[in-house]
Amino acid sequence: MAGRGVEKILVIKLSALGDFVLALAAMKKIREAHKKAHITLLTTPPFEVFAKACPYFNAVWTDGRPETFGQWTALRRKLKAARFDRVYDLQTSAHSGRLFHLLRPGPPAWSGIALGCSLPHANRLRDSMHTLERQADQLMYAGIWPDAPTAPGTAPPPDISWTWKSQSPERPVAGGVKPRPYVMFVPGGSAHRPEKRWPVENYAELARILYGRGFDIVIIGSVQETPLAHAIQRVAPRARDLTGRTDFARIAVLGSKASLAIGNDTGPLHVVAAAGAPTLVLFSKASDPSLTAPRGRVSILQADRLSELPVAKVAQAASTLLSDKAGAA
Repeated sequence: MAGRGVEKILVIKLSALGDFVLALAAMKKIREAHKKAHITLLTTPPFEVFAKACPYFNAVWTDGRPETFGQWTALRRKLKAARFDRVYDLQTSAHSGRLFHLLRPGPPAWSGIALGCSLPHANRLRDSMHTLERQADQLMYAGIWPDAPTAPGTAPPPDISWTWKSQSPERPVAGGVKPRPYVMFVPGGSAHRPEKRWPVENYAELARILYGRGFDIVIIGSVQETPLAHAIQRVAPRARDLTGRTDFARIAVLGSKASLAIGNDTGPLHVVAAAGAPTLVLFSKASDPSLTAPRGRVSILQADRLSELPVAKVAQAASTLLSDKAGAA
């Protein structure tokens, strides 16, 4: 059996949220391959609570991005003392490569792309693969997933059904005897990437249309995106603003019960899609959906500039997804 005798495992995944969610598929496979191992995740503080609730890890460390010399030294000492048998580097960045070199001489068996590692992901086409197939391919090269699905679109999506266990089943919108179904909006994204955002006035108009068709609107995002929610509410006053009020687990639970989710290419939408919501993702030319799009019941609309994507086109795509869900129910 692959992985037999490997007792202490380190998995590295530092950021960002969408990438972290996609990596959950590989993390699950690592746990399945090393059922009795003690597995530690090296990550960063934003993912601590979510990762500690995840069934794939025995321990979670959040000091994965040292900045000062003292922090680097402390992390090296910690990694050396842990005496890991194997490392799965799912970050595969220059930063995580430095962690490999910190452990010289005599680093543990290392799966990744760090120069000199013992389990290299040597596929020269790796950078043209979607994250899910790329990480499945990495685990195939590492010897723990010999039949890994690596053709485009074949790798399984992340499974976050474990989030339901720790969350209450309450609805986000109060209703009467028969509550209205709801659509989740994710109108935000990285503040330094405005080109990845569909204009908020378009979200507001779409909210008005969908509310008129019998759907409540639930808006999620960080507290910095509360002004976007307020702008939507000025056009659709009954939209519910949950920005800054939901952790990753709560977003997952909301997504599991949503009729539809619509949003930009941003981390929370990956959580919602992984939770099973029919999801409409709006991409500009700033991102390549063939490499990073969420997987599941997902449709993609792309325009060079999102400002050029008309509300009518998004509303039609939303109607199609809603009809498909109704037909499957």
